[in-house]
Amino acid sequence: MRRRAFITLLGGAAAWPLAAHAQQPIPVIGFLRDTTASGSEHLVAAFRAGLNEAGFIGGQNVAIEYRFADDREDQLPVLAADLVSRRVALIVGNTVSVVQAAKAARATIPLLFVMGSDPVRTGLVPSLNRPTGNITGVTFTTTDLVAKQLGVLHELAPNATLIAVLHDPRMPEIGDELHSLEAAGRAIGRQILTIRATNQHELRAGFAAIHNAGAGAVLVLGSPFFLSQRRQLVALAARYVLPAGYVTRDYPEAGGLMSYGASQTDAYRRAGIYAGRILKGARPEELPVDLPTKFELVINLAVAKALDIEIPPMLLARADEVIE
Repeated sequence: MRRRAFITLLGGAAAWPLAAHAQQPIPVIGFLRDTTASGSEHLVAAFRAGLNEAGFIGGQNVAIEYRFADDREDQLPVLAADLVSRRVALIVGNTVSVVQAAKAARATIPLLFVMGSDPVRTGLVPSLNRPTGNITGVTFTTTDLVAKQLGVLHELAPNATLIAVLHDPRMPEIGDELHSLEAAGRAIGRQILTIRATNQHELRAGFAAIHNAGAGAVLVLGSPFFLSQRRQLVALAARYVLPAGYVTRDYPEAGGLMSYGASQTDAYRRAGIYAGRILKGARPEELPVDLPTKFELVINLAVAKALDIEIPPMLLARADEVIE
């Protein structure tokens, strides 16, 4: 999606006069996501808020060029090359594939990621404290949160003796996550059924297998592919009347039951601050990868009612947001 369409989507909030670019040479940030623009408004707003904290105001001393691949990974090289041709000062990306596409378009441009994957295991940086090169960013990786996510799902479905875990085997941290979940399952006296999926067919077959096994709930782990298929995942959980837990708020916003994980909004705000520091002259290698500091529990009350789930008052009180 090109910048003009996204400006319209935001209702003019980001409509910065083109004349300002001609009158004053201000730095331009490339903002590239592999998702659709719809549903990204809160992340854009958080990123701009972080820029503001760093002293950069849109239309005054910085501009942002937005590009969205609409869940089509093959479009990333084209969009990255387009941003590079516009001489952006840095590119902000949301996945490993986005960062790799930007690096391939221009190896020396500063790159700032905001993503849920472990940047060390995915090979983007050699170290969190010393990223080196021209890449750094903010991660909201959930590897250490899976036991907590399982626990929250167990509170919503306490009678589920078998809990399924849907995972994408291509995720670098999946081995550690599944190991943690097995241990967490034993701690609460629950069996864990692991189901892998890498395409739409496997998603449908996976949910059928979960249903046939008699699982009482399903935890969907983090994956860019799963995120792109969130509506199908939510529909499959509803079809099989399965309480489902997810790792980001995108899912309950799309009709899922609940999510628990690091706040992406806060991650994008902090990424905006990092972008400001780079614009002021800091090199990416001087900025350690920023780790999650804020976590959020989101519950979709309408879905809970449809599943005839009575949410424990203590859990409801802990929720950061309840979707009616």
